[in-house]
Amino acid sequence: MNTTTFNKEKFYHSLMAGAKSVLRHKDALNEINVFPVADGDTGTNLASLMHAILDESDLKNDDKNTLKDIADRALEGARGNSGIIFAQYLNGLLIELDRREGEIDVDGLIDAIEKAVPYAYEAVSEPVEGTMITLMREWSESLKSLKQKTKDLIVLLSESFDALRKSLLQTTEKLDVLKQNKVVDAGAKGFFHFVEGFMQYLRDGVMDELYEDSFDAKDPEEGKPDNHESFEEGDYRYCTEALITGENLSAKAIKKTLHDLGNSMVVAGNDSKARIHIHTNEPQEVFFRLRDHGTIEQQKVDDMKRQHEVRNARKYDTAIVTDSIADLPQDLIDKYQIQQIPLPITIEGSDYYDKLTITSEKFYEFMDELKEYPKSAQPNLKQIQNFFSYLSTYYKNIIVISVSSKMSGTHNVFTQAKKALDKNVRLEVIDSKQNSGAQGLLVMRAAELIDEGREFNEIVDTINTLRDKARILVSVKTLKYMVRGGRVSKVTGVIGKIMNLKPVISIDESGEGIIFAKGLSIRMSTKKIFDHLEKMHKEHGIERYAVVHAKAPARVSEYIEKAKSITGMNPSYTMDISSIVAMNAGIGTVAIAYITK
Repeated sequence: MNTTTFNKEKFYHSLMAGAKSVLRHKDALNEINVFPVADGDTGTNLASLMHAILDESDLKNDDKNTLKDIADRALEGARGNSGIIFAQYLNGLLIELDRREGEIDVDGLIDAIEKAVPYAYEAVSEPVEGTMITLMREWSESLKSLKQKTKDLIVLLSESFDALRKSLLQTTEKLDVLKQNKVVDAGAKGFFHFVEGFMQYLRDGVMDELYEDSFDAKDPEEGKPDNHESFEEGDYRYCTEALITGENLSAKAIKKTLHDLGNSMVVAGNDSKARIHIHTNEPQEVFFRLRDHGTIEQQKVDDMKRQHEVRNARKYDTAIVTDSIADLPQDLIDKYQIQQIPLPITIEGSDYYDKLTITSEKFYEFMDELKEYPKSAQPNLKQIQNFFSYLSTYYKNIIVISVSSKMSGTHNVFTQAKKALDKNVRLEVIDSKQNSGAQGLLVMRAAELIDEGREFNEIVDTINTLRDKARILVSVKTLKYMVRGGRVSKVTGVIGKIMNLKPVISIDESGEGIIFAKGLSIRMSTKKIFDHLEKMHKEHGIERYAVVHAKAPARVSEYIEKAKSITGMNPSYTMDISSIVAMNAGIGTVAIAYITK
């Protein structure tokens, strides 16, 4: 057998074997993940990339398309720091190999491996030695040195693999966090296993029976990170990722665009596709700026602060979950460690996440310019199943309070996801029969009950009772947004415009949206709202209220003044409404939500 050259078909299968090798060690990689953030997901992130190239790439009729297909799938599947760096390394390697005709010889492979290293380094805004990129560089240097002794590819890879093993062990000494936890770098170890599978296939043609993990064969407690990951207030909160496509994409230009928004930035890709990773406090600004570079195909944002709290700093045994339609201020969400699931909203062909990758403030800046009006969607069932499963690992009970089931399929998704959950965990899905501020007030009250130490069933029963005492009254300044969003017909919109109609929108007892009152002016609709509030306060007493709005601070001041004169109380909170609610209600909208005693 000729061991000095191999064709690109064998190279393809070698890459697939490398991917399978990484997948075999996914859990072990998660266990030792302490850098750059101890969030235990390096194995999962690398597995996403490996699954993408295994499941989505094909061996094409021509080598060029085969290599491009692998590179594209790697970018699409890449997640996290390590995954995106690895994807860029593969892109560089495949680009360099694509420039060669015919079979790959030893010199050609080593040259391509050497030239792939700068691709990985350039993808990282602040390269750190002792990580995956160190192994990439040192493996290349080892191959280049050893090829002076032999041109036999198998011998060369075997000897360089021994050097790679030493490099991996040395990562423990290169970073203090690795030394403290007595582990090697998880990303570097992932690269080590990739080379392991790649090499074995070239040598034996074996893809399924791969080496045992020698680094896992140790005392069960040795080599595991101490569970002391922390999140400081000064840390960037959101791990943010995007996949964009376009023409003449420039990693350098993308880095320049985002450089002031955070750290841990990695940009991988080519001139038509790019994967971006950054830790930031402003994920919405990241995606807003990326719109100028290309089409946003994928978005992913992880709240690292909330993840840390779930694993290490839980306040309660009961988790409370709601969707982003519930308008509740971030300080209250953080105070009670509420899990808020962002709902998708499609804008210009790209899916954004309400209150996370698109905020109402950003949405207002371009909502009137959109040719195709945005549409909201329910969350992905599989993702919600996974999320509930994740919470059930740490919490004894889960209470979910959804937007009205008559207004969205979100409640049904939550209910379906519940069916797949372990029966040992108590999970209750409550239909709030409300939205926006009224839904937010119910979530707030549930959080307070959990904080008071109330029993699970008592909390569920209380919220089911309170939802019938909750209401929201919305003063819409113009009907044009409801027409564009499909909430009212164009005929109704035209009539409303002619008559200068300023309706008050509310929700009935079943959770359906209704026109509560009709005014021919803002002043008239406002009067009808507060006449109703005064009546409710006299008959039942207002227990709490909130004022929410769409870029209408002057109207908010008026509403607070009037509500305070009636109830003698300040609002529980005021805030801007979610992008999805704003999409239908429109700029200038203001609403008062309340719960009676």
